[in-house]
Amino acid sequence: MPNLFDPVQFGAVSLANRIVMAPLTRNRSRGLVPGPLAVEYYRQRATAGLIISEGAQIAPEGQGYLDTPGIYSPEQIAAWKQVTDAVHQAGGKIAVQLWHVGRISHADFQPGGGKPLSSTDKPAQSKTFTKDGFVDVAAPRALKLDELPSIVQAFAHAAKAAMAAGFDAVEVHGANGYLLDQFLRDSINDRTDAYGGSIENRARLLLEVMQAIAAAIGADRTGLRLSPVTPVNDAGQDSDAQALFNHVAEQLAPLKLAFLHVIEGQTGGPRDVAPFDYDALRTRFKGPYIANNGYTRDMALAAVAEGRADAVAFGRSFISNPDLVRRLKLNAPLEKAHSATMYGGGAEGYTDYPTLSD
Repeated sequence: MPNLFDPVQFGAVSLANRIVMAPLTRNRSRGLVPGPLAVEYYRQRATAGLIISEGAQIAPEGQGYLDTPGIYSPEQIAAWKQVTDAVHQAGGKIAVQLWHVGRISHADFQPGGGKPLSSTDKPAQSKTFTKDGFVDVAAPRALKLDELPSIVQAFAHAAKAAMAAGFDAVEVHGANGYLLDQFLRDSINDRTDAYGGSIENRARLLLEVMQAIAAAIGADRTGLRLSPVTPVNDAGQDSDAQALFNHVAEQLAPLKLAFLHVIEGQTGGPRDVAPFDYDALRTRFKGPYIANNGYTRDMALAAVAEGRADAVAFGRSFISNPDLVRRLKLNAPLEKAHSATMYGGGAEGYTDYPTLSD
């Protein structure tokens, strides 16, 4: 039987173990560029089988939070190269998460102070993090039909930028009520064109993005994150989430992507927030499956041993345990993360958590 600590192959990427560091927004990239602290932060966690970086916006209009990095400009590519070099020198593998927040944004972050872009013009009942703290998100505008190819192109451009920055793979953020999820769910998407209405239409943009990235950098270096039932960021339940995400998985299967990363239940909350058959999703996708959300050591060991997941992603425990892989292997106690230093700031609560050796 496979073991959580066994190596595994995800497309073109060889992982030393099946413990994945989930993407974690930390709001420390001033000027939208990761700095020296980020280099150290990711280097410290390089024993993960795969690090998935914090979300990096694919274009200026993709930003929704203060001090989050991008992955589209030469300056950002050069800065991320410092991160990937450090992770590789420490023996690790790292993917970047490609992010477009859609309507979960604020005029402060939009070029020219414009409206955020979405599938809809309905505002989300949600908040974002700005220089003034947590504030209500702005009302969006619905993307026009002739603007959608530029969204697909921006994702593909960011994927190529990620390869130039030395990343081993990319993960497309299709989860948590952000742009691609805003197109997927009929609780948000109220379009009447070729990108709204039926399941096939609502899944169209996501599938076009995945196909474009696979063509640009190779499907074997391309992954996707989904969250079928999470209600975060005012993402109401789809009228038939099972049918929607089963369709997405079936359409993705022929691409032979590197992995599918699924948030099971409510992001950072209960796993049973709504009924959903994740095994049905996994078997339709047919490729490597990363399980995420609320996994304990025992749950992760069982999921891999029983074939319900090929790897398990851990989030907050990686914030406060840079040597999480060693701690899980030894069944050692875990440090707790400090909520006050989760978002923004400097080294405190970022690079100063102790290892077992410390």
